[in-house]
Amino acid sequence: MMKTFETQPKASVESILERIFAIRQINRTDQHTLMAALLSKDSLSEKDQRQINQVYEAIQKGIIRIVD
Repeated sequence: MMKTFETQPKASVESILERIFAIRQINRTDQHTLMAALLSKDSLSEKDQRQINQVYEAIQKGIIRIVD
């Protein structure tokens, strides 16, 4: 059975991004929420898109850690 993730409201995406950058950690739920927001039909602001991309780049560089 495939899991689906609901798109969070814009305010939630912004608060998730703020927390991730503040503590330099992301959990799997937040990771899925951000990915769903990127893939959703609802448009994100350029700023939010850029910040989400920065999160994934920081994960690849080891700056942000994935925690469970």
